[in-house]
Amino acid sequence: MPDHSIGTAPGGQIPVSPNNPCPFLRALVANGYVGGHDVPLAQLTELIGLASGETGSAQKNVRMKTWMVAVIANGLGPLRVLKSATTGAVLDELRDGPLDKHGGGSRILDVDAKVHEDEIARLAGFGKDRKDPAGGIERGLTAKEIDTFMKANIKRDGDAAHWYYPMLMKGEWPVLLKILGKGEGEERYLSVGEVRTLFVEKRLPERITARLPKPSAGR
Repeated sequence: MPDHSIGTAPGGQIPVSPNNPCPFLRALVANGYVGGHDVPLAQLTELIGLASGETGSAQKNVRMKTWMVAVIANGLGPLRVLKSATTGAVLDELRDGPLDKHGGGSRILDVDAKVHEDEIARLAGFGKDRKDPAGGIERGLTAKEIDTFMKANIKRDGDAAHWYYPMLMKGEWPVLLKILGKGEGEERYLSVGEVRTLFVEKRLPERITARLPKPSAGR
């Protein structure tokens, strides 16, 4: 049975199942943009396409890549893929699915959906202080620094890291950089502060939510 958990949520937010391990999707569920169980792929890909800030063919490319990931997120069997394609992804049943690294990777969010602040601090150690385009200085990671971070995660996992983990990781941190990143070109960076807000508070920056339709799920 799906876990519709559960536990408490910050004021105004919807509780999110620990069996949804994706921080971006957890924020969408918590703030009512999508439901916590079955979500049609058309709805999911539209939201992520809008969140990316891309337009035209570039946004279509984002949606296509999102669909390709989402259609296998609950299982690789042909019947499961067909079900995902027709009825949607089941967000509270992603844990232990094909995209779950079972505690590998950043280790910021554990299997009980507890956030580990020491792992956020470790992430920050791979970045540098950068000038926020909106003003001020903040710690952030560029694409090269994120790549170094991911390689360090694989090395830390040792024999527990499967050969396909690097491919899974490319659908995580680099995607967050593309959606949440600030700046342009090689200097574009992912704010550690915004990563913490995403994981801990399950909130997206206002500049991202401004691109999305008004939330309605679960309201």
